[in-house]
Amino acid sequence: MKNLFTAIFILLLIVSCLSQSTIQYIYNPPENIKDGLDVGTLAEVNIDSSLIIKAVNKIYGGRYKEVHSMLIFKDNKLVFEEYFSGHKYKWDGDNHYGELVTWDRNMPHHIMSATKSISSACIGIAIEKGFIESVHQSIFDYLPEYQHLNSDGKDKITIEHLLTMTSGLEWDEWGAPLSSSNNDLVGLWVHCEDPITCILERPLLDDPGTSYTYSGGNMVVLGEIIRTATKMKIDEFSKKYLFEPLGVDSSTWAQKFDNGVIYAGGGLIITPRDMVKFGVTFLNNGDWNGKQIISEQWVEKCTTEYRNNKGINIPGQASGRHGYSYSWWLKSYPKSGKKIDMFNAGGWGGQEIMIIPELNTVVVFTGGNYLSDVRVFNILEEYILPAIN
Repeated sequence: MKNLFTAIFILLLIVSCLSQSTIQYIYNPPENIKDGLDVGTLAEVNIDSSLIIKAVNKIYGGRYKEVHSMLIFKDNKLVFEEYFSGHKYKWDGDNHYGELVTWDRNMPHHIMSATKSISSACIGIAIEKGFIESVHQSIFDYLPEYQHLNSDGKDKITIEHLLTMTSGLEWDEWGAPLSSSNNDLVGLWVHCEDPITCILERPLLDDPGTSYTYSGGNMVVLGEIIRTATKMKIDEFSKKYLFEPLGVDSSTWAQKFDNGVIYAGGGLIITPRDMVKFGVTFLNNGDWNGKQIISEQWVEKCTTEYRNNKGINIPGQASGRHGYSYSWWLKSYPKSGKKIDMFNAGGWGGQEIMIIPELNTVVVFTGGNYLSDVRVFNILEEYILPAIN
């Protein structure tokens, strides 16, 4: 009997080892699907594949919970693209989870507040096209229906102040979870017939341009400014002037208020590959495949910290302190004895477009960590950056 138990134990051990070996990740280069992204291998761009494989195995092992995709673009090539199982987003689901799926490159993903950086780009394009004169104009120059709220110094709020989260208007988006109507952003859906009115009627607590307060409300107003300045809602404008030139056909602005106002701060759904295209355009100073989509001057503003927007801790995210510019986050990392700078579009749950100019690299993540700490910055710091030679 003892020998039988020993044999069973050994057999189970062998099966376990075989099972472990079968789930170890094997790298496959991205496929060329003729979408405007050239592809290559990790070796071609001097990225250590062993570290990337370790990162993927950690993702598969659940260390970072719900990571849905990871893509790496370097030296003008998409060299890594991997998708994982996870839940679709559902506002009223447990943990905000909907259907469990295996993500793939054809499935658009909610990018949450990474939308803000795309809305910012639309403002930059609108200025370049002559629809808007300057970021230094008062927001009320483009809000004819809301002149009755232009009081108590609010005329000093400029487009730049909305972009940099320094409008000075009372707002609390980080003091309550996004599942609570006490969160001012959620309150726009629960308590307001017209979100623009609800935002602009709030008291001015600080002089515009002097203090940072993260506000999705600012982006809602920017979307309305695009509508009045261009006679197009932001979904139409972004399609014509940004997404079509990039060859992006997956975009959907999914969140709208009851009165038709589009939520320009977090309502966009696109594929991870299309997130890469947007990041590559900024990596190349606004150029996409030889065509200037966004001005170099706008890209420079997006990569430059605005005044005192520094040392910001983002709730629910293990990423340290950040700066903030024209609706982009800024952060530096040590590498090879020097500091390298990164700017990123970031969204709730682990949606990231990370741009590292000194390494000629764009990294994209999507995820579903809505109620748990987002740790994709740990993947970047512990595996991806050390892998880049």
